[in-house]
Amino acid sequence: MKRVGAHVSTAGGVENAPLHAAAVGAKAFALFTKNQRQWRSPKLTTTSIDAFQQNCSDGGFKPEQILPHDSYLINLGSPDPDKLQRAREAFIDEMQRVEELGLRLLNFHPGSHLKEITEEKCLELIAASINISLNATKGVTAVIENTAGQGTNLGNRFEQLAFLIDRIEDRSRVGVCLDTCHLFASGYDLQSTEAAELTFSEFDRIVGLQYLRGMHLNDAMQPLGSRVDRHACIGKGTIGMNVFSYIMNNPVCEEIPLILETPDSDGWSAEISLLYSLGR
Repeated sequence: MKRVGAHVSTAGGVENAPLHAAAVGAKAFALFTKNQRQWRSPKLTTTSIDAFQQNCSDGGFKPEQILPHDSYLINLGSPDPDKLQRAREAFIDEMQRVEELGLRLLNFHPGSHLKEITEEKCLELIAASINISLNATKGVTAVIENTAGQGTNLGNRFEQLAFLIDRIEDRSRVGVCLDTCHLFASGYDLQSTEAAELTFSEFDRIVGLQYLRGMHLNDAMQPLGSRVDRHACIGKGTIGMNVFSYIMNNPVCEEIPLILETPDSDGWSAEISLLYSLGR
């Protein structure tokens, strides 16, 4: 089964996320377990954790169908030693929150070199950060999200994702989340079925489809190779519908979270229905 959902609000507490997901007809969902624009947040309470797990159970959401995302402030490749240490501590905290909720995945953007160190040095720092975090936690898989390559962000090329995975000590706890908008913005063509097939084939050859743990389904506002991260609603951007039909009929995408991050949350229910209508 394809598990399409959306990145939903946690207004009022994390326990409300599965309720919001169920309300739009989702079969998977993403969430922030804390305020994504603050370094510190209150600890999760037993009451919230228990309610979250109960609401997930009631909604039919299993842990592997839920894709939490870490804070936007975290840069695991920071060239500044103090900021790097702060980022690592924050990332471990994020993984521990995921553990507490009984979940198994944590989605994150790799990091940025900020024009202060080489790309390779930054990637080495990111890999070391992941290893430190995995060693400090248990049971949670670090899911690297490909980026659009905007600014100094790394992770926009499959070779960079492979570089990171090759340096992870426990590869059973590392994976990848492919974002369609980011793929397109970074130069991977998705506009035809043939182009999508070639892109997925290239990912398999360089990284390995066995590492695919989830996807973000977004159209793009900007053209191919723009390196601009601007999401559009499904079928209303520059990518078109072919890749979404390809994904909804691709066995590789079975039972992993396929998450909408499109800009119109009021349209998520219709977008989810649209995507399911593409399945044959």
